[in-house]
Amino acid sequence: MSVNVAYKFGKGITPRQFMEGMERNKEAFSQGYENFAWVSDEDREFFESLNFRDDIRVLILAADWCGDVVRSVPVVFRALEVSGLKTEVLILEDHQDLMDHFLTMGGRSVPIIIFADTGGHVLGQWGPRPAHVQALMVEFKQDNPDREASDYEEKIGIVRKRMAEKYEEGAGVKKSVVTELRTLISGM
Repeated sequence: MSVNVAYKFGKGITPRQFMEGMERNKEAFSQGYENFAWVSDEDREFFESLNFRDDIRVLILAADWCGDVVRSVPVVFRALEVSGLKTEVLILEDHQDLMDHFLTMGGRSVPIIIFADTGGHVLGQWGPRPAHVQALMVEFKQDNPDREASDYEEKIGIVRKRMAEKYEEGAGVKKSVVTELRTLISGM
């Protein structure tokens, strides 16, 4: 990716500040955060091993109103806590200039987890949702390109319900998010 994100370093808030400042979905987010448990010791050990990496910075584009943020970001926070990687949260509405470099199918979907080197060069990104869940949205958008169609809201309601079910499959969001982040970081 050609965008350099160094201009955003130091402009965000800490994960703790994000959680404390939530105005929407705070209880559900907190529950996901407090109930986090590692699915495997191997995953936990991998993230703990990152404490020796001082060359990676993490920026998380998020918004407290977003259901995908509520499901995934507590897991991201927990994994990154043990990693020691410097992590900042950027509120979508305050950082749309950056968000516009990380659109999903042309839209501003969060969360987006951006991994960069200390110079701000993007090494990789994750989000807005685990791949097996995102696949449902990709299919929906391909089959329903007209947002003004009379049955669009009804159809997206159905796909959102299916996405919620997918989030829980195979050890749920904890396993899928941790596995995908681990795979991404392993390539850096």
